[in-house]
Amino acid sequence: MMGDAVLLMFPALIVLIALGIPIAFSMVLVASVFGFIRFEEIVFRQFAQRVDEVASNYVLGAIPLFIFMGAILERAGIAERLFDAIYMWTRRLPGGLAIAALVMCTIFAAASGVVGATETLVGMLAIPAMLKRKYDNSLIAGTICAGGSLGTVIPPSIPVIVLAPIMTLPVGDLMAGILVPGLMMAAMFSLYIIVSATLKPSLAPRDTDPDPFTMGEKIRFTLKALVPPVVLIALVLGTLFSGLATPTEAAACGSAGVLFLALCYGKLSFKMVLDASLQTVSLTAMILAIVLAGVMFSGVLFASGGMMAIRGFLDSFGFGTAGVIALILIITFILGFAVELTSIVLIMTSISVPILKLYDVDLLWFSIVFLITLQTSYLTPPMAPSIFYLRAIAPPTMTLKQMYWGVIPFIICQLIVLALVITFPELATWMPKLIYG
Repeated sequence: MMGDAVLLMFPALIVLIALGIPIAFSMVLVASVFGFIRFEEIVFRQFAQRVDEVASNYVLGAIPLFIFMGAILERAGIAERLFDAIYMWTRRLPGGLAIAALVMCTIFAAASGVVGATETLVGMLAIPAMLKRKYDNSLIAGTICAGGSLGTVIPPSIPVIVLAPIMTLPVGDLMAGILVPGLMMAAMFSLYIIVSATLKPSLAPRDTDPDPFTMGEKIRFTLKALVPPVVLIALVLGTLFSGLATPTEAAACGSAGVLFLALCYGKLSFKMVLDASLQTVSLTAMILAIVLAGVMFSGVLFASGGMMAIRGFLDSFGFGTAGVIALILIITFILGFAVELTSIVLIMTSISVPILKLYDVDLLWFSIVFLITLQTSYLTPPMAPSIFYLRAIAPPTMTLKQMYWGVIPFIICQLIVLALVITFPELATWMPKLIYG
């Protein structure tokens, strides 16, 4: 098989996915067929080695631990206490409930790293409260969808943990790099809510009821509800950024810490731990199956001369460095409409990393831009996965049209952050340099 022929792996993969075959199985099937045609039975020995490489990858061990951490937070009632504590301090702001929901999304994203879990949990807590206060349905939808999408760009993010080894970057560097753009995005979302609620108060009527709590009661409740999980998250990220712990060790400490918190709140039970463990096993199996399939697919592609064929294809169209980056980001954006996040990370980075190296692109900077693009596509109609999550928990009074209109201002905020990171690469690189030199 010549290098140009191996490019047929891409249309073959797209056809299988369009037929409804799961991503992991589609990639394994394409890799097996093309690999056998090119290398015969030797390819299956190589696949066996790939299985061993993925199974023994220490960094990937952080994935089930972070998922478990988020699952326990969700089931232990800790999230509900957090939301109540945050709203105590934001209730007098324009759009105070929406601001509380965004802050809650940011905190929970730093605990679970899973977009669906963040959006579903915060939505179930915040939507009834906002509807009761007669918030505009479009603002509610945009807030929950945008806040949930922060799970992609607020560390520790599962896509970051998957992306780092493929990009041959330290996980700590990548998490430190995405932290500033992620917080910028959360701040811009909050600013938009405050400005829009100030200019048009009917979007988010203010809470005019007398404050039922004294300052001392607020502080005591906040200390009990907010400080312990925030300290836990800060310790996990702090040990990770400082180099005192690997991602897997930090995740293990976080999982142990969240179990201790559940015990302190009187919520720890065998059934809760069992349910969280079953959810963890299910999500981890799906993610690692996709990781393994991506490794097999990219291995056959590289060994068959696919990279040189791709480079020749790009050169024939006159693509320079900027054109190559733009093309990869556009394809990533389109895939984000319909394909699961981890799958996109595996498919796109397996293909693009060797190409980016040929063009001497800074992989750390590109990884941050890639993640922001992925997050933006996850929120963009008409096929926005974030909206599909919202539809599962939203009341019938909230229409799909309202959801589509609601996310548009938040998409604009994301595009502004993306443009800033592209224009000023230091926004993505200064934090890793500050921490790690």
